[in-house]
Amino acid sequence: MKCAVIIVGAGHGARHGGEIPKQYQSIDGVPVFRKTLDTFLEHPDIEDVVAVIAKGAEPFFSVIASGLRVQSVIGGDNRTASVLAGMQALAKTPPDLVLIHDAARPLVSKGLISRLITAASKNNQAIAPGLPVADALKRVGVSGEVSEDMSREKLAQVQTPQVFPFKVLFSAYTNLSATADFADDLAVARSAGMACSLIEGEPDNFKITRPGDLQRAERIIQTKTQITFVSGSGFDVHRLISGDQMILCGVPIMGNLALQGHSDADAALHALTDAMLGTIGAGDIGSHFPPSDEQWKGVSSTVFLEHALVLLQKSEARLVHIDLTIICERPKITPHREAMRLRLASLTGLALSHISVKATTTEGLGFTGRGEGLAVMANITVALLN
Repeated sequence: MKCAVIIVGAGHGARHGGEIPKQYQSIDGVPVFRKTLDTFLEHPDIEDVVAVIAKGAEPFFSVIASGLRVQSVIGGDNRTASVLAGMQALAKTPPDLVLIHDAARPLVSKGLISRLITAASKNNQAIAPGLPVADALKRVGVSGEVSEDMSREKLAQVQTPQVFPFKVLFSAYTNLSATADFADDLAVARSAGMACSLIEGEPDNFKITRPGDLQRAERIIQTKTQITFVSGSGFDVHRLISGDQMILCGVPIMGNLALQGHSDADAALHALTDAMLGTIGAGDIGSHFPPSDEQWKGVSSTVFLEHALVLLQKSEARLVHIDLTIICERPKITPHREAMRLRLASLTGLALSHISVKATTTEGLGFTGRGEGLAVMANITVALLN
């Protein structure tokens, strides 16, 4: 049977907090959304992958999904509308079965996916993973007072992915009102009269929702994987010339200065790219993007960084920390520091807490002290999966 998956990541992660949405923050050096995508892309039964993202999240997603066989669509005002957008994307060449999964559940196993597909194929009904409720349940008032004991009998915590015959579920979604907002896709299926069953879920397949959940996911991964941490360093220098802007860390700095170079001369991204290549023994930036090659003239240095990120992924290596030091008398870096950190976060998927951008001078000494040029030192940490 042809199977497709819709991975829903259009939320803004308000409960989790953080400068960027939770699905773009990293666990073990990999963005949550990317880890979820990889699991389904590597599953032999999944033919098509559709990612539903929030409007405005395109820059985040384009970085984490670079080189992946994934179609992305913009979600709606709530989860129900977002799933409908994903199903409409699949309707042109509909699959037999559709799996719907939360992007914020990155620890779903391929074994669970297989068991769900098998159960749905045999029974021709909606199937979802679930766990029994282990804790005592209480009904609680607004101020926290306990008003009633609740029975755990016949209750379950329902997870994703949830699997459905595509045509039946698509029909159910297209018949909903424009303001419909269901708790999950099983609720939509049941409202249309579809039979729904649960199979045993997995405790590790939890949804990253609140502060601390990323750390919990990292602990789970690290107990299952042998990890070696390595460091890398990079250094780059560019001459300062007259101009109306320079680019550092992918951020335009307006003024009367520019950096001379064959590409956009972003010394920070050049040093960072070299550091990343060094951790996997992949040469230097010049061996991948020779300055003698005219196709790189004026190109954005984000192209170089994205290439290095892909090479890290292929080497089963994950970037986990960045520490940049910019050495110059001018321009002043402090006014642009946070914009640089945010840009690096969007490019790499790292949390801001794992990105440092510092500035220093050479007290008037040397070419940087004379204002002739600007230098950047990059130090990074990478996790190698053995």
